[in-house]
Amino acid sequence: MRTLRRRLKDMGLYRKKNESDPIEVAAFLIDQMDGYGRLHGYKLHHLNCIQAGYVVTQRTVGHLLKYLDPHGIEQRRRNRLMRRTYVNPGPNFMWHVDSYDKLKPFGICINGAIDGFSRIMIWLHAYSTNNDPKVIAGYFMAEVEKRMGTPARIRCDLGTENVTIGEMQRFLRWSMNHNVSNCFITGSSNHNQRIESWWAFLRRHHAQHWINRFQELKDSDRFSGSFLDKQLILFTCLNIIEKELQLVAHLWNTHIIRRSRNAVAPSGRPILMYTIPHLFGGRDHLKEVPQEAVEICKRECLQRGPFTCDETVFSLCCLIMSENFLLPPSTADESVELYLFLRAYILKDLGI
Repeated sequence: MRTLRRRLKDMGLYRKKNESDPIEVAAFLIDQMDGYGRLHGYKLHHLNCIQAGYVVTQRTVGHLLKYLDPHGIEQRRRNRLMRRTYVNPGPNFMWHVDSYDKLKPFGICINGAIDGFSRIMIWLHAYSTNNDPKVIAGYFMAEVEKRMGTPARIRCDLGTENVTIGEMQRFLRWSMNHNVSNCFITGSSNHNQRIESWWAFLRRHHAQHWINRFQELKDSDRFSGSFLDKQLILFTCLNIIEKELQLVAHLWNTHIIRRSRNAVAPSGRPILMYTIPHLFGGRDHLKEVPQEAVEICKRECLQRGPFTCDETVFSLCCLIMSENFLLPPSTADESVELYLFLRAYILKDLGI
């Protein structure tokens, strides 16, 4: 900095000493605000001043605008994005449920739920659909039975796939004479903060790998989006993706969440914040439910069957594998190779 100041002094460059007269700058700003310029903030007005040949700082322009256009400044301040503060009193107070559709064009549908306080993944599953409300309800009831209770509230997006979960949540809370007015909340995706944020983690650390693989198949004309191609993807890749999702969820649940200056939520490992919340300033809000009510709800759920894809395609692929002495794939590379083999074999038999 000392060298820079000395060089500027030698060349006679004193920008601050040569600033334009504020009266002239104010007159220029008044002319600019006669038209659409009244919609501009101080940064754009400063750029206009510089391009018009004035020597002025952003701070000076900002001070002038406070006197010349106070109403416009107040309007822009109201429209400024204000970061929301998420407050949650403890685990099982709010479960955030949502579906992840980035792999859906290739037949893989992912659904998950996260606890709002501890950020532990409640469930994370891949299947052939995430639009069937009975399938999503099956995920929910499996966790309710496992934890012997239901959360105080559930947050979902607006959609028919979440209707059955809402009805079961209200029924379970009603069976224990609890208030059911706010036990199930629906709204837009941008308000479902916890799970929407977690999908970004999933894409960076898992889903992008499969998106790239499937896109390569599509770009090389080895995936057309047809019924057969999607069913073969399900047959060869679904079980591997499901296992990987459980590993990703376990990795997330045991990693350390760093403290944030702007967040009220606690920091630490999600699994510890969920199991011993009193050490992190929270308490468990799990609501006990009778086993009879759980059994009634389970009858309305659709459990995942033994077939990962269409039953006819599944039987045909198993027959082809047995005839060619092929084993089920155990890695992503093996699953893609098996997909290419089965696709070529079936299309050849069909004469396509």
